[in-house]
Parts: sequence; structure tokens; C-alpha cells
Amino acid sequence: MRVLAAMSGGVDSAVAAARAVAAGHDVTGVHLALSAKPGTLRTGARGCCTIEDSHDARRAADVLGIPFYVWDFAERFTEEVIEDFVDEYAAGRTPNPCLRCNERIKFEALLDKAIALGFDAVCTGHYARLSIVDGRPELRRSVDGDKDQSYVLASLRADQLKHAMFPLGASIKPEVRAEAAERGLAVAEKPDSHDICFIPDGDTQAFLTKKLGERPGVLVDDETGAVLGMHTGVHGFTVGQRKGLGIDAPAPGGRPRYVLSLEPVSGNVRVGTAERLAVREISGERPVWPSAMPLDGVTECVVQVRAHGGTAAAQAEVVDGELVIRLAEPLRGVAPGQAAVLYRDDLVLGSATITSTRP
Repeated sequence: MRVLAAMSGGVDSAVAAARAVAAGHDVTGVHLALSAKPGTLRTGARGCCTIEDSHDARRAADVLGIPFYVWDFAERFTEEVIEDFVDEYAAGRTPNPCLRCNERIKFEALLDKAIALGFDAVCTGHYARLSIVDGRPELRRSVDGDKDQSYVLASLRADQLKHAMFPLGASIKPEVRAEAAERGLAVAEKPDSHDICFIPDGDTQAFLTKKLGERPGVLVDDETGAVLGMHTGVHGFTVGQRKGLGIDAPAPGGRPRYVLSLEPVSGNVRVGTAERLAVREISGERPVWPSAMPLDGVTECVVQVRAHGGTAAAQAEVVDGELVIRLAEPLRGVAPGQAAVLYRDDLVLGSATITSTRP
């Protein structure tokens, strides 16, 4: 099988490519150039998107003895990921840029080009398990629960997953690093990337302010309607946020305040106590079914609403094209713009983008 291995320059994608080679596939490595000005990205690369990473990816490909190319996806990345990120924050939502990158760059733009060039599959270093059962893909959590990335892959369609390979899904990270060292890959001890790759210094608020400018508004007590302070833009906040609110006094009884909702038109940021964060129902738009199996009526499942969050028991169904999730117990800090991913045990059932919540 002809396989295109997406090589970020980190240890995971290098070992994934190595395993594809070891499995007997005809493998070609490709690094995606995602920045129009790569010199502005951080130095001391940590596994994603820098010039140093492209060099690390090339060296890994040389060790594996496979052809290697750099493809320029900077314009597409800017439009589909960076501009989407900014637009979502401006609209009072909290996006996940890694999920969007997987969806629109690695498994849309990249996969489409790979198929057009005659490749059968795209191989990546994601920690998730993928199998084909009765002609349908099944996406499952990784064996390594700490590294599991099924959440950020849950927006992929079945036709995309049929052309995907995730060779690391049955491994834990220490095994992957050990294998990299055994294979002579210099990235064996390279640190993982944790930052948003297009925000070099990690200051998301400063990045958004530069893009959007200041949009002054007020912080409002959700219970009393009292104005508690001023802010420079709703893009500086996310639902569930506690720190950095700029409010001097706590709520009555010394209780901390949290962001409850964002109103981009009025500029209001509504805040309140933790109890007022609790929701029992979540609605999501654009449902995706990775196994091409839409929910059939009310379905028992668990839901995950943050990339590194836990799960909550729920019932889910599709109502008028929207995914409606009713929680068994209240859940706090559910932010519109994030993905709600449904699981049965370790199997991904589906996902949708959160649009609203109800107590």
C-alpha cells in the first residue's frame, strides 16, 4: 500500500512512519509548512510547525530511507485554522485549533492531495486506534489514556478515516520513545509540543488583541446585574475561566467568580459562582459520525467536552439536525465552540460543535 506519512518533526510521527515502513508499505514522508513567515515561529522546537521541526523530520526520513518532501499549506492553514480561531473568539466561542487542523488540513487538504497523487492512506502519529469492521471504520481511544487523541480526531468522517493510519494507538509513550532510540532517530527525547503552534509565546490574549483590537465591555454579575468591572474584549475570556477576571472583590461569602457566558454584541461578560456554571443539557451543530452510523433514537453514552477533560454519563439524540445531549449529572465549564464527543466504552460514536447549554 502506498502511504503518505505526515511527519511533524516530533518523535510520534517519526515512529509512526517507521512502523509503516516496517509493515511493508511504500512510504513517502511529507512535512507541512504551515507558516508564511516560518522565521517568526519559536525556536527551541517542541514538535510542531517550526523550521527546526522540518529539519528534524527530514533527518528522520533519511534514517528510515524514505523519500521526503515539504508541502506548503501555509495559505490554507491561515484561512482554515488561524482565521477560524480568531473569528470564533470574536464571536464569543472557544475553538480547538488542533481539532480544526486535523479536520481541515491533515484529513481534508492533505488527504485529498494524497489521494489525487495515488496514495492509499495518510499515516500520522496520533494516539488513537482505528480498525475497519464490516467495511466501516471504528475510531477508539488509545491504549495510552494520558496521550489519547481520539477527541481531536472525532470530527473526521468515515470516508476520511478509511484512508487513515494511526500506528501508535496500541502503544504508550515510553515505548514509542524507546523504539525511536533503538531505530536511531534523533528525536527520541525531543519534548512534546503543548503550545498553539501559531502563538509562539503562548500569550493567546495578546495574540487575539493584536488581531481584533480592543473591544471594551463590562463584567456583569449574572445574579444581580451589577457591573463589577471593565474589560478590553470578550475574546480575552472563556466559559469556566476563574483567573484573570480583573475583579477585586469575591462573591458574597468569599466564593470565587467564574465566567458564565460571553455576549460579543453587547460586550458583556457575565460572571457568577461555580454553582451557576452547571449545565444539564448541551446542543451541538454539524454532527459527525466517524463510523457512518448516526444515532438511532435516544442513545446511552458518555460525553467529553474538552480535549483533556473527563467524561460524563449522558443520553444523546439528534433533534432537527442538531445533537442534543442530556447529562445524568450537572457538568461545569462547558464552552460553546468546543467539541462534544460521544463515546460508548472506548468507541467514538460521534461529535458536534457545542452551540448552547441549558441548566
